[in-house]
Amino acid sequence: MRLELGKIFIRDIQFGEVTEVKDATLYINKEDMLKEIGGDEHIKSIDIELARPGESVRIIPVKDVIEPRVKVEGKGGIFPGIISKVETVGSGKTHALYGCAVVTTGKIVGFQEGIIDMTGPGAKYCPFSNLNNVVIIAEPVDGLKQHDHEKAVRMIGFKAATYLGETARNLIPDEVRVYETKPLLESIKEYPHLPKVGYVYMLQTQGLLHDTYVYGVDAKQIVPTLLYPTELMDGAVLSGNCVSACDKNPSYVHLNNSIVEDLYEQHGKEINFVGVVITNENVYLADKERSSNWTAKLCEYLGLDAVIISQEGFGNPDTDLIMNCKKIENKGIKTVIVTDEYAGRDGASQSLADADVLANAVVTGGNANEVIVLPKMDKVIGYPQVADVIAGGFAGSLREDGSIEAEIQVITGSTNETGFGKLSTTGY
Repeated sequence: MRLELGKIFIRDIQFGEVTEVKDATLYINKEDMLKEIGGDEHIKSIDIELARPGESVRIIPVKDVIEPRVKVEGKGGIFPGIISKVETVGSGKTHALYGCAVVTTGKIVGFQEGIIDMTGPGAKYCPFSNLNNVVIIAEPVDGLKQHDHEKAVRMIGFKAATYLGETARNLIPDEVRVYETKPLLESIKEYPHLPKVGYVYMLQTQGLLHDTYVYGVDAKQIVPTLLYPTELMDGAVLSGNCVSACDKNPSYVHLNNSIVEDLYEQHGKEINFVGVVITNENVYLADKERSSNWTAKLCEYLGLDAVIISQEGFGNPDTDLIMNCKKIENKGIKTVIVTDEYAGRDGASQSLADADVLANAVVTGGNANEVIVLPKMDKVIGYPQVADVIAGGFAGSLREDGSIEAEIQVITGSTNETGFGKLSTTGY
């Protein structure tokens, strides 16, 4: 599959009379956009705010982050199975508004959503603070159940990203990148002497409101399967979950998976990037065994020499991660796992809930228990009081002066387990 991804650089966002992109600025007709994304009976009011890099703005709590994209040529449309019809995507041409995002907010679960600070120390941890964010505030009708609230806000976010993405349809991209993965036998013939490398992409699916969607299907219902990497870039996999903010994969990350980007960068040079195996994360042991068995089987079937495995979440999913690693290694395939750590505030505790001697090549996204003080912002979009209850916060996290003391677990994307983040290490 061959995909041309065209990026239209967005350096500012403004409200205007017409929704359009002009001179690297995204102008939004607020009234038109509200009409486009409204109408859900579960939502009593919707508003739109703008948050730009460097502004003294805090967004709390964050539900999802979505990059506006539009399918220009090729089969299907953006966000298949959710917005567009169920058609295999990942080929042709897609345009993206690069440098901006739709951010949805709402107290859906109340303890597993996050914070985006547009400036200050929090912005240094958050990969979404450098984006021009179009923030959707959707208020539910009274008495709405959590799963109905989540679905309504999720759909509003995808509608908003689709509406804004249409502005890029007829534009000439500032940058075009070409990604191509050929059928396996063709790929092997083209690069017979390069090691065959695959990516095992673990998706969060552990219980109610821990949902990830594949072509519109809740991934709880799937067995591990194969995807062309380019399918991700058209929205074949989308977030619908409410897990800890630091290592959740928002839809923006699924569209811009940095492991996929890095593997493509080395494809045909140092490695032969064969493709992606998606698998779910499970609650029960039998389901964990089934999915890890299938994942290892698919890696063996592809004849892979090496695999990168990333997880989403922590604690219980650590078992799925180690099972995948162990079983793939036992097939004679080398693995590298990508995770983050919950090693205590002093960094002295065990980092993962599970371990194995075969998991001896690890990339870490950082220790989510590290404590940080986020200073008061001039403007807060959302509900600052949830700082006391979201994962990583505690009673008293929200101080009287508006500052927040909490673990970096509260910051959206701070320890992302695909490496889509800002943390790094320094040698001494």
